[in-house]
Amino acid sequence: MSKESDTGLVPSATVAETLAVMGDVLVPNIAKGVIIRRPKVVGMAEKLGLDKRAIERLQKLNEKYGAGPLMLNTPDSRPMALILDPEHANRVLNETPEPFATAEWAKRKALEHFEPEMALVSHGPERAERRRFNEEVLQSECPVHGLGARFAQVVEQEANELLALVEEHDGKLDWEMFETTWNRVVRRVVLGDAARDDQALTEMLETLRSAGNWAFFHPGHDRVQDDFHERLCTYLELGEEGSLAAEIARVATTDTTQPEHQVPQYLFAFDPAGMATFRALALLAAHPDHAERAQVEIAENLQQPAPTLDYLRACLLESLRLWPTTPMVLRQTTEETEWENGTMPAETSVLLLAPYFHRDDRVLDNANLFDPDLWLQPGEAGNWPMMPFSGGPGICPGRRVVLTVTSHMLARLLQGRECELNPPDRLLSSKLMPPLLNNYDLAFKIRAY
Repeated sequence: MSKESDTGLVPSATVAETLAVMGDVLVPNIAKGVIIRRPKVVGMAEKLGLDKRAIERLQKLNEKYGAGPLMLNTPDSRPMALILDPEHANRVLNETPEPFATAEWAKRKALEHFEPEMALVSHGPERAERRRFNEEVLQSECPVHGLGARFAQVVEQEANELLALVEEHDGKLDWEMFETTWNRVVRRVVLGDAARDDQALTEMLETLRSAGNWAFFHPGHDRVQDDFHERLCTYLELGEEGSLAAEIARVATTDTTQPEHQVPQYLFAFDPAGMATFRALALLAAHPDHAERAQVEIAENLQQPAPTLDYLRACLLESLRLWPTTPMVLRQTTEETEWENGTMPAETSVLLLAPYFHRDDRVLDNANLFDPDLWLQPGEAGNWPMMPFSGGPGICPGRRVVLTVTSHMLARLLQGRECELNPPDRLLSSKLMPPLLNNYDLAFKIRAY
């Protein structure tokens, strides 16, 4: 251990170890795109097995330094610590936002490109008010949102159009086709039917998110941001019934709330949800026994307007466990914090690498297997830190809306149909699940029974 452990401070990695973490963990994840994915880099990361290298790097540090935490050897102005122990991960998640704030400095710099007043990058009274608003609009504690039946109807309508297109293409479904449909679903769910074909709104947000990938290195697109918010506010003022925009119009606000800065996160969060849905479809295509269980659940719930579809939700959560769409969960200490191995300074960025905990094959028997039953146990994944939607008081308030929409999309694509990966050996149940699955080059053959 470094000399800091003898002075009461949390131990620090060596310069060489810090550079290795930068090379194996931080750079690949940043290169893939933290705010919006870069498809070519995702494909390269899959082929090179970069996610596996990141997991193994933290495992080596854990074996050398023990439970941690471990400070990286970075400039004092930007201290960063790695969390290596599951109990410590749970502590950080459960003690959010004090002393572990969600408004970590790099995250703030990234998100200020399109939602600078969003709850996730706010702190203190501002965060409390914005969080309260988001929880009320998204009904975060309800398994199915009050508009769940309407959301399911939207999904069914758009999925039917997609399946008709699939038939025209000899049963082929690829990412481009799915993404077009998914974006329509998202705009209708969040903003209403009037936004269904407003692809320009989605493209504006993608432009701003692309700038967010560069955080403080990008000057921003002020004009695009202004145009985006003006266009967004048009839909919010309309408040179309059956959409989250209507809920926004009903929920009380203050000058602090800034609804137009909360809603971009709703649209943003649904993008990785689409990735998870497409990967879950691949998992079910590669695991016929699980696909059969899914078909049984679908058939049993055909007459329900907004069933929870617990098994399909579990498949989606398992997709997020195997391939987290938010691999780096960040917090920032608001004060000095005490750990078994010393004191961590205030203003430290704290990194929880989700794949490290989700895929730790040293302790998890099915770490690299598709095991949706993990999420059907009491307490879901138990005390082990699983963070498909982050966790603790900082957990995504829209997680259940997302699970409703994604599970119903899976149900509509699978109902009465056989789904096969193209080529079939793209993902095999007889093998360990790959460290990363590139959703952008997945393709399926779908045919009715």
